[in-house]
Amino acid sequence: MGNLFGTDGVRGVANVELTPELAYALGKAGASVLSDESHDKPPLVVIGKDTRVSGDMLESALAAGILAAGGDVIRAGVMPTPAVAFLVKDMGADCGVVISASHNPFEYNGIKFFNSEGFKLDDSVQDRIEDVVLNGVRAGAAVTGAAIGRVRDCGEDAVRRYAGHLTGSITCDMSKMKIVMDCANGAACAAAKAVADDLNATVMFIGSEPNGTNINEGCGSTNPGMLRATVIATGADLGLAFDGDADRLIAVDETGNILDGDRIMYICAKHMKQKGELAGDRVTATVMSNIGLGLALEQEGITLDRADVGDRYVLEMMRETGSVFGGEQSGHLIFLDRNTTGDGLFAGLRLIEAVIASGGKASEASAGLTIYPQTLKNAAVKNEHKTSFRSDPEIAIAIEKIERLMQGEGRILIRPSGTEPLVRVMLEGADAEMIEREAEILAELIEKKFG
Repeated sequence: MGNLFGTDGVRGVANVELTPELAYALGKAGASVLSDESHDKPPLVVIGKDTRVSGDMLESALAAGILAAGGDVIRAGVMPTPAVAFLVKDMGADCGVVISASHNPFEYNGIKFFNSEGFKLDDSVQDRIEDVVLNGVRAGAAVTGAAIGRVRDCGEDAVRRYAGHLTGSITCDMSKMKIVMDCANGAACAAAKAVADDLNATVMFIGSEPNGTNINEGCGSTNPGMLRATVIATGADLGLAFDGDADRLIAVDETGNILDGDRIMYICAKHMKQKGELAGDRVTATVMSNIGLGLALEQEGITLDRADVGDRYVLEMMRETGSVFGGEQSGHLIFLDRNTTGDGLFAGLRLIEAVIASGGKASEASAGLTIYPQTLKNAAVKNEHKTSFRSDPEIAIAIEKIERLMQGEGRILIRPSGTEPLVRVMLEGADAEMIEREAEILAELIEKKFG
C-alpha cells in the first residue's frame, strides 16, 4: 500500500490530516479511476457515514469530487459499513464509500471504498487512486455541462432494505429472549432499531443517542462496561456491542462475561456445522486468535485456518479456501454466504440463533472452549530492523528456551507492526505468570538488540 491507504482506507484527524480538500481529491480520483474500470461509463457511487460531526463536511467534499468527475452519488446517510457494502450490490452501483473511523475517537475520520460486488477495493485499484491524488497521474479534466454528476438521497428505505436483508435468513423464535444492544452512539443506531422491529425479541438499547461527538465514548465494542452492567441489572439473556461503524461485535453473556470474537466464532461454528452450513467444516481466524479456539474446534471436527491480522486478510483466505465463516478476536466476523465484509448486527443475530439452538444459556454455549492466558508486549525497534529478529541466533535460542518451558502447551508469535516501529511479542500458555515473565524478557532482548 502507498502513503494514503492503510489496511482499512484513508484515516486521520478530521480537518487536519483528513481534510475536505483531500476528500474532494479522493472523490474525483476515485470516480476517474472507476470510470476507466467501467470503460468510460460515469460511475454510480453509494456514500454512507457514521455519526461523527465531521461526517457532513467530508461527505459534501467527497460527493463534490465525484460529481466533478462526472459520477453520480446516492447518499445513504448514517449507515453501517456492511450496509453500504450491501446497498452497492442491491442498487446496482459501481462503488461504495464509507466515511468512518470505526472504533476511534470522534476527532478521527476515514474514507474507505468498496467495489461493485461489495468487497473492499483491490490494492491495485487503490494504488491507482492514490497515484492520481499524490502524483497527478491521469488527474482527469473536470467535466462540464450535462456531464456533471447528480445526487439523490436514499431516505429511510435504505435502512429498511438492509434490515430486511439481515433478518430474512433468521427463522428461529426469539420471543423468549431479552437482548441489550449497545450501538456505540454510531452508525448502528437506526439500523439496529429497524432490525429489532423485525424480531419478536425484547430489545433494549444503550449508546443510541449520538450527538456527533460521543461515538464510542464509554460504550460500544471497545468499552463494554456499560453493556455488562445493563445486562446484569436487567436480567437480560445476552448483550451485543457494536463499534462506531457496526462492522464488529463483542457480546456479553447473562452473567456479564465478555464473549469476544474467538468465543463467538466457536459458538456459531458449532451451530453452523450442526445445520450443515459450515462449508468444508473449516473456520478462518487470524494468528492472534487464541490457541484454545483451534483446540476446541478440533474437538468438534472443525479445521481452523489462520490468516494475517486484518479482516481483509481473513476474507482473502476465506475466498481462497472456500470457507464461509471467519473473523478476528476483535469482533470482525464474516459470514461470507450472506455478507462481503464484517457485520456486527448480522453476527449478533447469528449468535442469538446459535444460543437458542443450544438449548441453554449464552454462558453455557461456549463451555467447551478453554481460553489460554495470553500476553502481548511491544519492543521498540528501528524501522530498518523490524524483521531482523527472524535471523538472529540469540533470539532463536531465547525462543527455544520458552518452547521448552511451555512443554507443548502454548505458542509464541513475534511479528513486526505494520504501522509503527515496533515488534509485537505474543505468548500463550497454561502458566500465566511464566508467559508474562518470558514475554517481557524476550521483548526487552529484541529492543536491546534492534532498538
